[in-house]
Amino acid sequence: MARRVVVTGLGVVTALGCEISELWDNICAGKSGVGPITRFDCSTFKVTFAGEIPQFDAAAALGLLDKEIKRLDRFVQFAMVAADRAIRQSGIDFNEGDPYRHGVLVGSGIGGLSEIETQHASLFDRGPSRVSPFMIPKLMVNAASGNISVHWKLRGPNSAVATACASATNAIGDAFKLIQNDMADVMVTGGSEAAITPMGLSGFARMQALSTRNELPQAASRPWDKDRDGFVMAEGSGVVVLEEYEHAKSRGATILAEVLGYGMTADGTHMTAPDPEGRGAARAMSAALRDARIDNGRIDYINAHGTSTPLGDKAETVAIKTVFAEHAKKLLVSSTKSHLGHLLGASGGVEFVICVQALQEQVAPPTINLENPDPECDLDYVPHEARRVPLNMILKNSFGFGGHNACLVLGRVA
Repeated sequence: MARRVVVTGLGVVTALGCEISELWDNICAGKSGVGPITRFDCSTFKVTFAGEIPQFDAAAALGLLDKEIKRLDRFVQFAMVAADRAIRQSGIDFNEGDPYRHGVLVGSGIGGLSEIETQHASLFDRGPSRVSPFMIPKLMVNAASGNISVHWKLRGPNSAVATACASATNAIGDAFKLIQNDMADVMVTGGSEAAITPMGLSGFARMQALSTRNELPQAASRPWDKDRDGFVMAEGSGVVVLEEYEHAKSRGATILAEVLGYGMTADGTHMTAPDPEGRGAARAMSAALRDARIDNGRIDYINAHGTSTPLGDKAETVAIKTVFAEHAKKLLVSSTKSHLGHLLGASGGVEFVICVQALQEQVAPPTINLENPDPECDLDYVPHEARRVPLNMILKNSFGFGGHNACLVLGRVA
């Protein structure tokens, strides 16, 4: 019999707060964390706003020396701070038990982009002898997992996922399966991203993937609105502690939610555009429901991928209708990217945390900026205001460039 897997710790680094309560309160209040970019001069760029992390100090948060922090790319710093907070909340002591049963699996869509830019400039301005010896271990996508493993001495399964914007959800799903199949008892898992750099911003802008509402940045991310014009870049991390149910009970842990099912597919259609009929997304949702051994009528709320792109929002709506049929009319569906922007490979991690909070608080978070609904997007997207409703099971969707689709089912623990 497959082992049960529960959530015992949550950690975030976001533009709306680095404490769970602060993030949740801001989401429920309908606030936006999007604003003008301050980390570099983007006055000549097509897009000048994003969901930046304000006043971030990893050294203080982790109790590390400045020289130690300088060896960690920004996306790794985010991941380590989020992991630290999740581990603290879980109350687990990794000095106890078998370290080979404690693992880590943190995803990132891009990894250390800022380090690539910095060292590229050093190479061409100052020569190859001036490239940092720390460049490679800083920029690797697995640097977040590796550093978390080293810092907390986690010697069990240690891996990383890079499936674009599905990375964190795939990471959590894969970690869930490792515990379920008795390859680990505890996994620190989620995603982290720090791609708000000159190259990252200009690259996504050149793809015409980003909103260009420079005069109204807080209203730029508007999923399912007929005037949506692209997503808003954001940075940060969402990390959780997953644990085998009996292991958590035996140490008296507070159980926050249970992971019930996981599904993933590929569109096999286009590198950046979703299948317009949402077939891959629909199959991933159906696979997650099947893995959870529940029928579609048991889902109360969907935390959607909902990026605010013209094609993506339509495709996800079609996919939800395909999977849920008549029940789709009763579902609550919202996108918290309307508040935070799109954290790319980290988005699923932060949104998973929000789903756990929704179960804990029995509140469906709202979609903000939905002023003029697209007639082709006609579900209940919880516009403007959070809604207090009974929530027992939640579906989390994440879809990424490359046609990656990942979905998770979460539930309350009685």
